[in-house]
Amino acid sequence: MAVSQARGAAFEILLRVERDGSYASELLHSDRLTKLAPRDHGLATELVMGVLRWRWLLDQRIAAASSQQIDRLDGEVLAALRLGAYQLQFLSRVPVRAAIFESVELVKAARKRSAASFVNAVLRTIAKAGAQDVIPKIAQSPDSQAIAQNAAHPPWLVERWAARYGLATTRLICAYDQTVPDTAIHIYDDQSRTDLANNGKIEAELAAAGVEVSRGHLLSGARRVIAGDVSKTLLFREGRLLIQDEASQLVALLAGREQIAELDPANHKGPDGDGRNIERANAGRTILDCCAAPGGKTRLLAWRNPRAKVFATELHAQRARLLKNLSRLSNIHILAADARMLPFSRVFDRILADVPCSGTGTLARNPEIKWRLRIEDLKDLQARQVGILESALERLAIGGRLVYSTCSLEPEENETVVETVLDGAAKFVVVDFRHELEGLRQSGDLLPGCDVSSLLAGPYLRTIPGVHSSDGFFAALIERK
Repeated sequence: MAVSQARGAAFEILLRVERDGSYASELLHSDRLTKLAPRDHGLATELVMGVLRWRWLLDQRIAAASSQQIDRLDGEVLAALRLGAYQLQFLSRVPVRAAIFESVELVKAARKRSAASFVNAVLRTIAKAGAQDVIPKIAQSPDSQAIAQNAAHPPWLVERWAARYGLATTRLICAYDQTVPDTAIHIYDDQSRTDLANNGKIEAELAAAGVEVSRGHLLSGARRVIAGDVSKTLLFREGRLLIQDEASQLVALLAGREQIAELDPANHKGPDGDGRNIERANAGRTILDCCAAPGGKTRLLAWRNPRAKVFATELHAQRARLLKNLSRLSNIHILAADARMLPFSRVFDRILADVPCSGTGTLARNPEIKWRLRIEDLKDLQARQVGILESALERLAIGGRLVYSTCSLEPEENETVVETVLDGAAKFVVVDFRHELEGLRQSGDLLPGCDVSSLLAGPYLRTIPGVHSSDGFFAALIERK
């Protein structure tokens, strides 16, 4: 009996994540995987992300049932055991026999037939022990060590968060990381240059395609997907729909906010309703997104600033290819470049430096990060981030503003970078984000009920997974005098 397509795909992805340092989310959306039937693709996604989120707990279950040390097992054997253990622990609708049988078949197909009886024995032992409801234990964890164990997080990372954010917030972060995050979207119309998330016609078009949405949690222009696959819709294929976490959308809106400051709060149009205030507000403006891939923030900047020239740079060719769909927007100019050595003689009115980072604010979407990251990596990342910010500030016009942002919860990548670069630099000043957030609320972009204070850490923007239903982002606003 052949292994199911869903489990075969999940097995292959887990091996690539482990061996090649690949990212599961990218592999799950590769052309090969999208050819799976929707039901198979859904199961493959559940298996891959579930195993990566709960790897530590699964390994404990396997170690307790195994006669061999798991660090001495072949990669194929361990991947098959993790897949089987995850189904036995978390997927009550999967028959025990199917979970065990297909894991055994996976090791056979991987030419590890000698391990088949071992895999069978280990998984049968785990099945006899029964599943445990682990989610409630996170909220009940009395200290950082218990949180790390119950939430399947590295202890060193949880200890850092507990020291910085407190135990209560750390529990929320870790619990959020172990859940499937909402898919957030932003909808835009290139012709009228207006956000259409409040337009019933667009929601009706989504509904006709089998996609159900609800209101956003932070932004009026965002929607959360309740059911359906937006990536299969005509809106998505035509580039009118952007899949982007709400915190990421917020950073992009803040980076380009002053270009739309004159707009009518109700609908971002001029008083005559034709959008000419947008054109006046954007005429002659230049915007740089110096670490642009995968391009979500770049596109939102270009959408909201249609008369501005938006320059998008990206270092690596593979990631630069992710920007190819941006070329359909006439005001975006794409350039391959190292952000630490920007190849521009001109200066820019607005700059977004959304720098490469550890990604600890995105563990719900990228759980493999927590098993790869080492504390020493933060210093290496910081050196690169400092270089990018210094380079970007050199290209900032007098009176211009730069938004420095990460999707990290770690101070080494956030406040420390900003303070290091600005130390002794009298011509630059950090601007308090409170005024900018209040401006977004007045313009109608930020939802009226949103607590602005909860989004602030001193003068900086800070979203926290579990506290906010979004990824964890940091941003600083820097102005050149």
